[in-house]
Amino acid sequence: MKKIIFILVLIISFSSCKSSKRAKRKPNTTTKIITKKPKNSKKDEVIISSNRKNIPTTNTTSKSKAQNIIDYAEEFKGVRYKWGGTTKSGMDCSGLIYESFRAHDVNLPRISRDMAKRGDKISLKEVHKGDLLFFKTQNRRNAINHVGLIVAIKNNNIEFIHATSSKGVMTSWLNENYWNKAFFEARRIL
Repeated sequence: MKKIIFILVLIISFSSCKSSKRAKRKPNTTTKIITKKPKNSKKDEVIISSNRKNIPTTNTTSKSKAQNIIDYAEEFKGVRYKWGGTTKSGMDCSGLIYESFRAHDVNLPRISRDMAKRGDKISLKEVHKGDLLFFKTQNRRNAINHVGLIVAIKNNNIEFIHATSSKGVMTSWLNENYWNKAFFEARRIL
């Protein structure tokens, strides 16, 4: 009997979870925009509709594709490391790069050593924000197994975002001893 009551209470509580309030529609309103004209004429009033469809947005149009990819990748800072992860619940190095580029319509392979076959190989003197750095960390196969995305270049030092198994998604500098020794090549995808 207790089980039946418990199940009924559960069913009732789940069925009442949805919101009963409905969003109110805002009526079409108008906005006054005042523009200045040359000194010899009076100011001119222009009235336009404030329908959201008519208002242009300028949030990402002024940024480069590389900067948009970097900004997206930086949203994952602090996310814990998870082998094979591609979400905010866990991310690995190639997952971070894969998702950041994919979110901006650039398709890359999912694995860092396969990513290293794309784009053009470039010297460190030629790198820009948005280029990729590939590393061979101490592994048995001596193969590329780590990737980072360049986010800044300051005083001939390169800052890159990546995911490490110990600290998750973070930024590091290429002149750090460990990363400098493990560095293998830089590639330009964009």
